[in-house]
Amino acid sequence: MKLIDHKRLALLGGTLALLAVGGQSAIAAEKVVLTYGFLSMDIPIEDLAAFAEGEETSNDLEELFTLSGQDPAQMRDTLNTPVSVNPTVLDLALNSPPGEWMLDRVSETIHPASGEAGQLALRAALIGASSTDNELTLLEVMQVYPTPEIVVQGDRLVETYSQIYEVLEPLEDLADILGSWEF
Repeated sequence: MKLIDHKRLALLGGTLALLAVGGQSAIAAEKVVLTYGFLSMDIPIEDLAAFAEGEETSNDLEELFTLSGQDPAQMRDTLNTPVSVNPTVLDLALNSPPGEWMLDRVSETIHPASGEAGQLALRAALIGASSTDNELTLLEVMQVYPTPEIVVQGDRLVETYSQIYEVLEPLEDLADILGSWEF
């Protein structure tokens, strides 16, 4: 079996995960409940995307940053900094003990509002975000998250990005090695 077959399997696995979490139709996050300790605010995903792209910050988001003491520049960097990752290798890695550990840790910071199926939803979002260009950002993960509303603990987002990066960044080297092998 060649690597291309593994890519198809990973994309099929990601699609099935999206369907399992989202039901019959494709669902993507429309709203982020951004929390900082006891502060919480509903932010449309479009407002968060506009902020990340350097457009004018919505009044609600600006107020939340002021009240929480969050540095908007650091948040923008965290949302936009890409991690290169092959979706096939990502799927394999997420189905390993270190990948499960990362999903468990990250789903404490980014999870469905319902609180159910956090790891499954996160796995689907990570694979979905990386599937088009072999890289992902936290903003892309939130945009393709397979529930209409997600909760994001903003005060833990920088730490969470570091956890994702530490696990996923070495996978690009693994993808290069696997790509050179014939199965």
